[in-house]
Amino acid sequence: MRLNIDGLLVYFPYDYIYPEQYSYMRELKAALDAKGHCVLEMPSGTGKTISLLSLIVAYHKVNPTACSKLVYCSRTVPEIEKVLEEMKVLVEYYEKETGDSAKLLAVGVSSRKNLCIHPEVSSHRDGHVVDSKCHSLTASFVRERHSENGDMEVCTYYERFEREGRDVPIPPGVYNLDDLKQFGLSRRMCPYFLARYSMMHANVIVYSYYYLLDPKIADLVSKELPRASVVVFDEAHNIDNVCIESMSVNINRRTLDQCSANVESLQRHIRELKEKDAERLRHEYQRLVDGLREASVARQADAYLANPVLPDEILQEAIPGNIRSAEHFVSFMRRFVEYLKSRLRVQHVVSETPSSFLQHLSQTVCIERKPLRFCSERLRSLMATLELSDFSDFYGLTLIANFATLVSTYSKGFSLIIEPFDDRAPTIPNPILHFSCMDASIAICPVFERFQSVVITSGTLSPLDMYPKILNFHPVTMATFTMTLTRPCFCPLIVSRGNDQVAMTSKFESREDLAVIRNYGNLLVDLSICVPDGLVCFFPSYVYMETVVAAWSEQGIISNIQRCKLLFVETQDAAETSLALENYHKACENGRGAILLSVARGKVSEGIDFDHHYGRAVVMFGIPYVYTQSRILKARLDYLRDQFQIRENDFLTFDAMRHAAQ
Repeated sequence: MRLNIDGLLVYFPYDYIYPEQYSYMRELKAALDAKGHCVLEMPSGTGKTISLLSLIVAYHKVNPTACSKLVYCSRTVPEIEKVLEEMKVLVEYYEKETGDSAKLLAVGVSSRKNLCIHPEVSSHRDGHVVDSKCHSLTASFVRERHSENGDMEVCTYYERFEREGRDVPIPPGVYNLDDLKQFGLSRRMCPYFLARYSMMHANVIVYSYYYLLDPKIADLVSKELPRASVVVFDEAHNIDNVCIESMSVNINRRTLDQCSANVESLQRHIRELKEKDAERLRHEYQRLVDGLREASVARQADAYLANPVLPDEILQEAIPGNIRSAEHFVSFMRRFVEYLKSRLRVQHVVSETPSSFLQHLSQTVCIERKPLRFCSERLRSLMATLELSDFSDFYGLTLIANFATLVSTYSKGFSLIIEPFDDRAPTIPNPILHFSCMDASIAICPVFERFQSVVITSGTLSPLDMYPKILNFHPVTMATFTMTLTRPCFCPLIVSRGNDQVAMTSKFESREDLAVIRNYGNLLVDLSICVPDGLVCFFPSYVYMETVVAAWSEQGIISNIQRCKLLFVETQDAAETSLALENYHKACENGRGAILLSVARGKVSEGIDFDHHYGRAVVMFGIPYVYTQSRILKARLDYLRDQFQIRENDFLTFDAMRHAAQ
């Protein structure tokens, strides 16, 4: 179908279009014309993704200078794959209608864990381990040693990419993660680095939020993106939480014990290097005296997306004298780790600002703010000098160095909370230090400032005016579109009492009541009898779901359910959940029918479509309010009230309803 959207010819690859899709594209075009940001809400299942792709690709073809790239950010790998499948449909339609190649390159970019084809490295499930193993085969010093000594193992796929990958760009087309892996296997070339390199000349890039919002990743992956790119954050109802998570650090005793071992390991490596090649350490010292000019030059093309953990003005300075020497820096980190250990020896909750933490640190162990700001960069420099390839072993010390840089850089928008135990297990000593970001705009502001058009969109954004407040930006347009229904195909019900007339509620005081749990179970049994195929249930939390399922088992409700349908449960393990979901789909396909028990803030609630027979009914066991006794949440609510005049109840209700609606 060809559409005229305010003078722009748009190719839409389906025979029919909903009125809300047409209105959505008009608002989107208005935002692109104004070179501004927008917030758009349209219900899930109404074709939001294809509307976005159709309009922006058409705009790019007509105005390649005003819209040089589409950067499409989503939350999960299944969502990324879904976007790329829609992109394939659109490109095929273009070629069919125009009779010519679309000449578009669209690539999905993901982590090494999802793209690696090296037989040994790809066998690991942990992303940190995969990254570390990859680095141990591709680091420059490893490759130099290999050229001197052929026995040193390197990655043949990366070597092939280094020799030929940059000279022969990837052909136009749409490449999802499996396509990239197949292309890499056919060319004997690393798909991960190929995808990273292809971003420079790709027209459409699809990747995770963290590639733009997490400063540690964004500075490596996204710094070359031009200002004229259009950035889309899809399923953005949780974007504030993603921003906060990317800027927060949690430290426990185990992390600090690992750090102590890391410090001793660094000390040992330094001694060994001094005996073998002291010149290398002297060269690093001189470079640090001159200042981080190399890093500064590398970031000049990216004035706004430079790592917020280390602002650009610091890069113009030299590393402070007391941490330039490798031995002095290791001694400095040892003192800092010991100080953190002493702070975790608490019997009561401590809440303070970064400024008061730094003041106490200075008074106690004489560590000043300035050297702390350079910790992250100094550690990275030292590990490169020592040629440490397996950096997963130093994850704890890297975390502490990032914390040191963050706590000394930001005086506002953060809170430091030390808890002696978890509220849910108050008898077990488990001290933890939370350095929590309160202000979501800190992570996303560089994105708004750098790119001329940023689109915040999802099926559940109401009330829309909340997002400009908490993300601190000014959209040129905000719009909500309702779903067009040709027939009454939804039947929403609120069930407030069971068949014994006992009130059903998930209020914290009543949720352990066996009568309430029994009535929930009886309701599910009745639904399993009359609802065909698939039935999806959502609980407020994993803990409550486990409690309810255990009680149902004792009451015989589970066996009653299984007479009608098979029962599958989401867990916190990603592999187990994927298996449960796969078998749930099989049971729905073969007519046996199934029930999936999941959590409203869990993996299944994000990016999984339960369309047609996979979701004939959805049951919410209560409203998924966040755990309101969390001290981190209380600190954030205080910050929102003081900075943005957002009342606590308004934000809690907004947060619960967006998860329920999702």
